[in-house]
Amino acid sequence: MSDFLTAAFYKFVELQDFAELKAPLLDCCEANEVKGTILLAPEGINGAIAAPPPAVAAVLDFLRDDPRLADLSPKESYTQKPPFYRMKVRLKSEIIKMGIPDLDPVQNVGTYVKPEDWNQLLADPDVVVIDVRNDYEVAIGSFKGAINPHTQSFSELPEWLRQQGALAHKPKVAMFCTGGIRCEKSTAFLRQQGFAEVYHLQGGILNYLQTVPEAESQWQGDCFVFDERVAVGHGLKPGRYELCRACRQPISPEDRTSERYVPGLSCPQCYGSKTTAQQERLAERQRQIELAKQRHQMHMGAKFTRKPAPQDPTDP
Repeated sequence: MSDFLTAAFYKFVELQDFAELKAPLLDCCEANEVKGTILLAPEGINGAIAAPPPAVAAVLDFLRDDPRLADLSPKESYTQKPPFYRMKVRLKSEIIKMGIPDLDPVQNVGTYVKPEDWNQLLADPDVVVIDVRNDYEVAIGSFKGAINPHTQSFSELPEWLRQQGALAHKPKVAMFCTGGIRCEKSTAFLRQQGFAEVYHLQGGILNYLQTVPEAESQWQGDCFVFDERVAVGHGLKPGRYELCRACRQPISPEDRTSERYVPGLSCPQCYGSKTTAQQERLAERQRQIELAKQRHQMHMGAKFTRKPAPQDPTDP
């Protein structure tokens, strides 16, 4: 078995005392040497943490001691390398930012579709299938035939949906995302707009890749994740992609053969876009990373950095 257990979880639930939960939760994570990110907001909790299994279990037990989180059910995967380097507990206005007031993903969510039933829904000609993730995520993998909204942040999705008159010509809408949380709000938004038949993939792409045999899978490519793994494939095995530390875009093996790819400094997507001062800082950071490798140490500056638009740790 691999050394590190990654547990990704979320729950929409009223947490008016969310600010008071931060300190004891962070203390518990640090006492157990657990790393990752947990978001707390009035609407609930959203997190992804990693450590040896007993340590992760201790944090999950701590969370479940709160009756409101007693049924917290994480998605679990294993890795030989730590996917997170720090532990952060952050207070937010939303656990996944959409910016739509009075949206209730608990009472008005769409219909969940189990991974084993998802292929049947994809084959239905009366269904519009929408990938609600951001453009750079969709670029490395998606379901065949799914619509890409070409958004740069999740908060752009509501306006895109409002402009899609074509949705009115199909009776059913199916949505999917990495771990499920973005679909909770997306389907709730569509139902708020008057759509009756709205569906979403239960547990997201990660649940599908872990549940559906590869021979039967309709998934194409890799699935971007918000940690040091960068991307995963079927069975949640590490994918083909690495992260460009200069622009934070996923880069393929083909990208890494390009003359424009310089580890830590540039890739085909960002080549020539940095100022001289930025290039100097990137070069120094890369030098420190290489020195740390030679000393068999972990360079904290090499941590995974998210895209500029805030994402959620589980979608991951």
